[in-house]
Amino acid sequence: MFDPSSALFPPIAPSRHGMLAVDDLHTIYWEEVGNPDGIPVIFLHGGPGAGLSPQHRRFFDPDQYRVILFDQRGAGKSTPLGECRNNTTQLLIDDIERLRQMCGIEQWLVFGGSWGSTLALAYGEAHPERCLGFVLRGVFLCTQEEIDWFLDGARWFHPEVHAEFIAPIPVEERGNLLQAYVKRIMSDDPAVHWPAVRAWSRFEGRRVFLLPQAEDPPSDALDLGVGRLESHYMANLGFFSEDQLLRNVSRIAHLPVTIVQGRYDVICPPVSAWRLHQAWPGSVLNVIPDAGHGAMEKGISRALVAATEQFKRKRAFA
Repeated sequence: MFDPSSALFPPIAPSRHGMLAVDDLHTIYWEEVGNPDGIPVIFLHGGPGAGLSPQHRRFFDPDQYRVILFDQRGAGKSTPLGECRNNTTQLLIDDIERLRQMCGIEQWLVFGGSWGSTLALAYGEAHPERCLGFVLRGVFLCTQEEIDWFLDGARWFHPEVHAEFIAPIPVEERGNLLQAYVKRIMSDDPAVHWPAVRAWSRFEGRRVFLLPQAEDPPSDALDLGVGRLESHYMANLGFFSEDQLLRNVSRIAHLPVTIVQGRYDVICPPVSAWRLHQAWPGSVLNVIPDAGHGAMEKGISRALVAATEQFKRKRAFA
């Protein structure tokens, strides 16, 4: 039963889980929760590289949904951690299809936030026939403008956080922070790459929530996954052509979608959600007035659960 005090369904353990070798290098962790005869849904985590949390299982009624979750290449429990070789958006899309086929699912609801929204759109545009609809949060279209904002726009709202981020970089390299960080993050020398991935992860983490939160202690898996994979994907523009996701939205525009967006999201600003909403006839945009980027902010988590509840009743959001 839904717990209104927490805005989420109660904690739940996986009914099945395992490791799936997707090529000679990468093996991905996957898990399943809920009703094996329920509405299939694939959960796509953010980052890239952030991995799964047990909280991610709690957006769905376990009596009505069959939820498949997985750690994307190089993230979480998938191996090798932080590996950027053989790690592209197209290969992640292929992995989603392998999971779908492994689970014997014909079509599913696609649920993703932040980078997960990017991957959800890319997957849907590649395989629209496999999608029932979409629940998207904190939309990121992976354009150059958004990447520039992520790295440099922070100084307008969090100047002290931005100053800390650029401090380790020599002045002569600060004109291209992404290149400067990629050089350090991809170094084979642990004395070079560990400080860089931790600085990158901290730079993002301190801006996620609207209100300040107690900072978690450093996590090797999170810092390495986020630092390496985010910088890798940003350096390659997500392996998209410019504005590809918006240009191809007609491939999925016949499907239902709800977009949940924090008004004060400084990681993925609302303009991207607005652009997607304008390009997608029939889309539902729910702007949360007292939230930033975090999926677990109360207003956002409530809206996400409300969306999955509406979809289970109506197979639609409007």
